[in-house]
Amino acid sequence: MSSILGTYKRRDVSFSEGKGVYLTSTAGEKYLDFVSGIAVNSLGHCHPYLVEAIKKQSEKLWHVSNVFTIPEQERLAKRLTDNSFADFVIFVNSGAEATEASIKVARKYFFEIGQPERNRIITFEGAFHGRTLAALFAANNKEHTLGFGPRVDGFDQVPFGDHEALKKAITKNTAAIMLETVQGEGGVRVVPDYCLKPLRKLCDDNGILLILDEVQCGIGRTGKLFAFEWANVDPDIVPIAKGIGGGFPIGACLVNKKVAIGMKPGTHGSTFGGNPLAMSIGNAVLDIILKKGFLENVQEVGNYFEKELKELQKKYSNVIEQVRGIGLLRGIKLKIDNNKFLDHLFQNKMLAVKAGDNVVRLLPPLIVEKKDIDEAIRIITKTCSEF
Repeated sequence: MSSILGTYKRRDVSFSEGKGVYLTSTAGEKYLDFVSGIAVNSLGHCHPYLVEAIKKQSEKLWHVSNVFTIPEQERLAKRLTDNSFADFVIFVNSGAEATEASIKVARKYFFEIGQPERNRIITFEGAFHGRTLAALFAANNKEHTLGFGPRVDGFDQVPFGDHEALKKAITKNTAAIMLETVQGEGGVRVVPDYCLKPLRKLCDDNGILLILDEVQCGIGRTGKLFAFEWANVDPDIVPIAKGIGGGFPIGACLVNKKVAIGMKPGTHGSTFGGNPLAMSIGNAVLDIILKKGFLENVQEVGNYFEKELKELQKKYSNVIEQVRGIGLLRGIKLKIDNNKFLDHLFQNKMLAVKAGDNVVRLLPPLIVEKKDIDEAIRIITKTCSEF
C-alpha cells in the first residue's frame, strides 16, 4: 500500500529515463510523450544544454534567500521584461502561486490608488487557475471546489465567449478580468484575436485590469513567447510557470509599471522562489527558446500537426468531432469517451492527457520534429481504427 495520499488517479506505469520526446518505463517500454509533464518539459527530456546548466550551477550555489540580491534572478527578470509588456517580475515556484500573486497585485493596486472597493475579478467558465483556495474559487469548477468551502469570495464568473454577459458583470467593484489566453484544462479553447483586442479596450474603457493567465500556453507553446502576442495586445498582469523551467519548478508573475505601485517590501514573498539554481535553469530555457528560428519552427511544426490532425478528423469523423488549439497546444474533441481513447493511446505507446469538454490534449515538447508528429499521427490513426 502506498504512503502517498491518493489525490491522483495514476496509471500503473513508472518511468526510469527520458530523452527528447520519448520516455522509457521501468519495464523497458518506450513511449512517445505528448504530455510533456502537462506542458512543462518544454525542451523535452534531459536536454543536454539544460543538463549542463544544472550541473554547472549545482556546483556553485543552490539557494540563498530573497533577502539578498540574486544575479541569476536579475538576469532572468530582465530578459522576460525585455521580451514582453512587463516592467517587473515576481518569482515563485508554481502556476498556482503565480496566479495568487496576480490576484494580490490587482487588488493592491486599487487599494493603493484609493479605491479599495474595487476588489472583484471576473473569470470564465471552463477556466483553470490552480489548486490553491483562491485559484480554485476563481475558476469555480464544482468538481474541484466541492468540500473546500466556505468559498473564497471576490470572483464573478461568466460563460466562455459570452460578450454581453461579460459587459453586464462589470460593476463599480470590478478590479480585473482574468482569463487564460488558451484554456488548457477547460478543453483547449483559444480566445480569438478578435476577442482579445476588444477585451483590452473594454478594460481600458472601464478602468479595470487585464490578467492573462499563460501558465500553460506561455513560453513558446503557441509559437510566440506569449500567446497574447498573436493578438498584439498588452495585458497588465500575466502569471507564467510550466515551460519556463523546462521541468524544474519555476513560476512568475509579470506586471507593468502601473500596477506595480502597491507591491512594496513585505507585500509578497517566497522562500524558494527565484533561487539561483532555478534561475540558472530558467535562463538556459530562454537561451534555447529565444534563439533565432526556434519559435518559427514551433509555428511550422504546429501548423503541420494541425493539418495532419484535420485530415485524420475527415477520415475518422465517427471518432473525432473537432480539432482545436494553436502551435503545439492541440486538442481533439471526441465523439467517444476521452478516457477510453487515452487508454487505447497508452496501449499503443503514446502518452496524452485529458481535458474538459471530452477533449484529449496533445502537448509535445517544443523541440518536436515533423517525424515525431508523423509517429504521433500513426499512433492516433491506429487508436481511431480501434473504435
